Amino acid sequence: MLLSVATLGACSPPDAVEPARTFAYPEPRQVACDQALIPPAGIAASVTDPRFSYQVRTPANFDPDVAHPLLVVYAAATASAERSERFTQLTAEATGRGFIVAYVDHRPMSRRSVVALGAVAQSVAERWCIDPQQVYFTGHSDGATVSTALALLPESRERVAGIAVSAAGFNAQDLREMGCRAPLPVMVMHGSQDQLFPGWGREAANWWAACNGCTEPIPQTATEATPDPDGCRAFAGCRPGAPVLYCEGRRSHNEWPGLQGRMLDFLLTGHRPGTAHPIAPPNVPASPQKDP
Repeated sequence: MLLSVATLGACSPPDAVEPARTFAYPEPRQVACDQALIPPAGIAASVTDPRFSYQVRTPANFDPDVAHPLLVVYAAATASAERSERFTQLTAEATGRGFIVAYVDHRPMSRRSVVALGAVAQSVAERWCIDPQQVYFTGHSDGATVSTALALLPESRERVAGIAVSAAGFNAQDLREMGCRAPLPVMVMHGSQDQLFPGWGREAANWWAACNGCTEPIPQTATEATPDPDGCRAFAGCRPGAPVLYCEGRRSHNEWPGLQGRMLDFLLTGHRPGTAHPIAPPNVPASPQKDP
């Protein structure tokens, strides 16, 4: 049912990533976390657990008392957190929007390991100040497969507020076997030249749209579609807080779509607070606000 394996052996991630950016925190700042939970690591840190390992990036002007949205980036097959960061180039765009980003090292694909990877968000929330209503998953290839599985499996699906997946290893039949869940924002990115999972992105987007109550499925041929300049097409009539966006470009399986800003804005604006069942929140201090 689940889990296919594909590597990024043919791709060449950039040699460097843009550093974390500053975030324009709204004022006055709302204190949301007990400062004692926050490690002294600042804007970059590594965490190793028997079940997983990951690296964290925060805004350059990180405020440890303010609750941040969390983006968990699951890696493609065999990829380390460092390589995944170079490949996706998400750090600058995400931290500039106030995200804390966790890049997760790849683990061999099995249901057991996927469920274990679902605990990364809770692990981050035990160390950094996370908004439990804004936990999002993304990844490419195996990373996208993990993100999709965690959004659907009973053990983990209540803890994710939205996903944005690239070249995921799920076709319509696989998804039907998993079954629908409560609607949530979903962005599917896929290459028209993907020979490993040919046409699976379009199948997945149509499946998610049906689960989210959307209308107007994507036509089965690219010439019938009317995408925007990014190659994206939004479904109409989706349930509130549960948009579905499909983006297709002339890419092979080993290419990242390069839609970092589009993806992050979709997740931040597509989610309606209160629709996700949160991870355990951090301690809340008595003081309601932090002085500017």
